[in-house]
Amino acid sequence: MVIRNSAPLIALDAVVLDTETTGLDPVSARIVEIGAVRLVGGRVKPDDSFQRLVRPDVSIPSAASAIHQIDDAKVANAPRFAKIWPELSEYIGDMIVIGHAIGFDLAVLKRECERSGIAFRLPRTLDTRLLAQVAKPNLAGFALEGLASWLGIELAQRHSALGDALTTARIFTALVPKLRDGGIRTFGEAAQACRAMTNVLDEQHRAGWVEAVGTPDRADIERTLGRIDSYPYRHRIRDVMRTPAQFVTANTSLAKALGQMMAERVSSLYVQSAVGDRNDLRATEIGIITERDVLRAVSNYAGGALDMPVEKLMNRPLAVVPADAFVYRAIGRMSRLGVRHLGVVDEAGEVIGALSARDLLRLRASEAVSLGDEIEEARDVHGLGAAWAKLPQVVAALLAEGVSAIDVAAVISHELGALTRQAAIIAEERMREAGHGEPKCAYAVAVLGSAGRGESLLAMDQDNALVFANGAPGSPDDAWFEKLGIHIADILHEVGVPYCKGGVMAKNPQWRGSVATWRQRIHDWIRASKPEDLLSVDIFFDLRPVHGDGRLCTTLWREAFDAAHGEIGFAKLLADASGGVESAFGLFRQFKTKEGRIDLKKSGLFGVVSTARVLAIRHHVVERSTSARLAGVKVLAIGAESDLDALLDAQETFLDLLAAQQIEDIERGTSPSNAVAVKHLSSNNRTRLRTALEAVQHLDDLKRDLLFKT
Repeated sequence: MVIRNSAPLIALDAVVLDTETTGLDPVSARIVEIGAVRLVGGRVKPDDSFQRLVRPDVSIPSAASAIHQIDDAKVANAPRFAKIWPELSEYIGDMIVIGHAIGFDLAVLKRECERSGIAFRLPRTLDTRLLAQVAKPNLAGFALEGLASWLGIELAQRHSALGDALTTARIFTALVPKLRDGGIRTFGEAAQACRAMTNVLDEQHRAGWVEAVGTPDRADIERTLGRIDSYPYRHRIRDVMRTPAQFVTANTSLAKALGQMMAERVSSLYVQSAVGDRNDLRATEIGIITERDVLRAVSNYAGGALDMPVEKLMNRPLAVVPADAFVYRAIGRMSRLGVRHLGVVDEAGEVIGALSARDLLRLRASEAVSLGDEIEEARDVHGLGAAWAKLPQVVAALLAEGVSAIDVAAVISHELGALTRQAAIIAEERMREAGHGEPKCAYAVAVLGSAGRGESLLAMDQDNALVFANGAPGSPDDAWFEKLGIHIADILHEVGVPYCKGGVMAKNPQWRGSVATWRQRIHDWIRASKPEDLLSVDIFFDLRPVHGDGRLCTTLWREAFDAAHGEIGFAKLLADASGGVESAFGLFRQFKTKEGRIDLKKSGLFGVVSTARVLAIRHHVVERSTSARLAGVKVLAIGAESDLDALLDAQETFLDLLAAQQIEDIERGTSPSNAVAVKHLSSNNRTRLRTALEAVQHLDDLKRDLLFKT
């Protein structure tokens, strides 16, 4: 179903095009030169260009020659348009085409095709002139020279087709951050913003130009992933891994290791250090020896191989995958690394299981499984943006497969965590390049909110935090991590995950700190006296580590639950701080909409999530996801199971409707939101929505009742 519309401008693949002609009337003008240059991953590629002179078979007016310096003699031996078109068409392929006043170029190209009896297919396009008007509407003028001056770009061979194409490409890349500041991040959003320039488009239409943001046939714009096996997206590594993992020490002979493989019926063994702490199961301290390594050793050393210690033959470090990752990540990682075995680690980075290609033979998946590894392999914001752009495609394909939105949200959340991790890695490199050196102590980056709970959809922003081993607020250590947090936030924002409007980002002092600082915060939270002292505090209890020493985060997270256990006053203040739900019903119980939509986060989802969180904190249900928290409360038998089940059903309904709406909005070039268009819902979904909204109408009463139950 989707979607080139979701492609981020920062990582766009496109062809930037310009033409030089015999005149300015698109009906009669003939092309005398065509120039184009590629934009790959948002970067201009000057060496990958296209430039051709064209013989127009009409005399070139002297007024035109005075501008572009092309006269009849210069094109006398040039090929006609019909011969050049196949080359140009192949160069463009199915790429997005960008140009300055591109509607004129398209009109002239279309007329040339008609004269030559060639079918013309309108590509997807963006116009830098229109984009500049969107980004800076009060600019004095929008000619190429004016924009280049405004953006500090040097003009290249003005009025040559390739020179103007290069200048236009550089103008486009310079416009990207300005458009992002206005909330325009993707191709679809940019096209939609251009379409809103109705006065300009009307003028161009009257001049005979082609629609500058024209839309091709639906068959051309729908980019499906095809039907995919959804199993790898619904099951986690822990569901298929083998435990316990089989270990040998580094000084174990190959013969003995081979005997253990045969006895345990495994194809690999993990190798621990022969000395020191043998209980240290961190992946960085562990190697692996596989049956292939055994065969290779026997081939190289014959019988002598069996007496060799395995440390001489093992591979290290062990390639690993987190236990809570989805199976598709293991498939992608094995494919990228060319390995058949992975270690499985917990949040602390300790090996707790094994996974082999044999364990995954029954699974099939499409190319979409590469998403996770593409994120982890990205080394800059352009690479991250290109990888992140695949997410809506994966979501659309999973929903088409019938995968529940709750499972889809878990996939999105996991990848958002991976994106944050890679942003931290790139941020570390930026710190080194700026001369700030390495981190002064161990630290961890965590996500919070919906990403921490595993419940994110496509309308997201940043929620992240930093925990480091040592350093008081305002200290040199804290200053280093402040800079790191700023880089992380900026990278995520550039890639397409906007800054958190509530400020829940590690660059802000209240969301970073040493272990000691965080412990003091937790202590102060629990002794707070007013709800306003606890704004946003509740999402700390959703905290999930995604980079660095995860034990720092996990320990604090558990300590926070322990400290809050039995503190009824704290739980009540959290409940007051979270507020209630907005009623989605008007007179006669009709849906109350704004511009035809209901904000399901404000009207229901937020209430379910905050209720589950507060009850989990109050009753020491040490879980992250809303469903696990409500299940834990049910086990305590302190309230009617039917009420809690109704909340679970409501959450599922809200997520289902939101996920489908967000994909539809992205396809139309609209930013995804938490609002659902009611009139577009089927009768069945309207009934589901009404039932879900009714289930949360008395949420405050239910929450307060269960807070005081024991």
